[in-house]
Amino acid sequence: MVPSAEHIRLTPDEWVFWEYAFVRLNATIVFTWALMLALVGGAVLITRRLSTGLERSRWQNILEMLVLGMQKQIEDVGLSQPSRYIGFLGTLFLFVGASALSTVIPGFEPPTASLSTTAALALGVFAAVPFFGIRERGLRGYLASYLKPTPLMLPFNIISEVSRTLALAVRLFGNMMSGAMIIAILLTITPFVFPVVMTALGLLTGIVQAYIFSILAAVYIAAATQARHPAPTPQPTPQPTR
Repeated sequence: MVPSAEHIRLTPDEWVFWEYAFVRLNATIVFTWALMLALVGGAVLITRRLSTGLERSRWQNILEMLVLGMQKQIEDVGLSQPSRYIGFLGTLFLFVGASALSTVIPGFEPPTASLSTTAALALGVFAAVPFFGIRERGLRGYLASYLKPTPLMLPFNIISEVSRTLALAVRLFGNMMSGAMIIAILLTITPFVFPVVMTALGLLTGIVQAYIFSILAAVYIAAATQARHPAPTPQPTPQPTR
């Protein structure tokens, strides 16, 4: 059943399409897979006829601008070789951003409005941080970072890893769900024009949240891949001899 303004759901998990015993197919699963298939299909259509000449399609120009922009942002964070990380970070940005933009589709509820989806995204970041850290610094070098600056910091560094993963999930979930809830409530008490304005604002907020989420993931990966070396001592400038 399509959700109406009279029935406000907190998350798309409550919209169940099919259920048998303990198996439940809800809107979060359906819309997540639909969004992933749309992203994959769009990528296939855009990249099937790439051109290296001066004559390029409009979609290829948009894709190249998007990729170059992502690489510049990743490099600005501190990752000197953005091509190694753009596959993961770019996918995070596109999924969260597309989830926010797809709210203009009637009947579509963004999967990021579910805590299970945002938790899965945060766990992906949680797994990517040691993966890239070990690949860049080796297993011993990465594990040694938990003992910096003293071995007494080991439990605090572990708690920091877990708490920031939880913070990522709750932050994205709260921002995405709140926007959908505000629009649903306004539809019940105000004319149609005002919710349209709020929807446009929600689209902008969703893109900002996608940017923040991917940048925070890049910051965590940069901290894991870069060894903490002491700053070099500045050498005195030699004075010219007369």
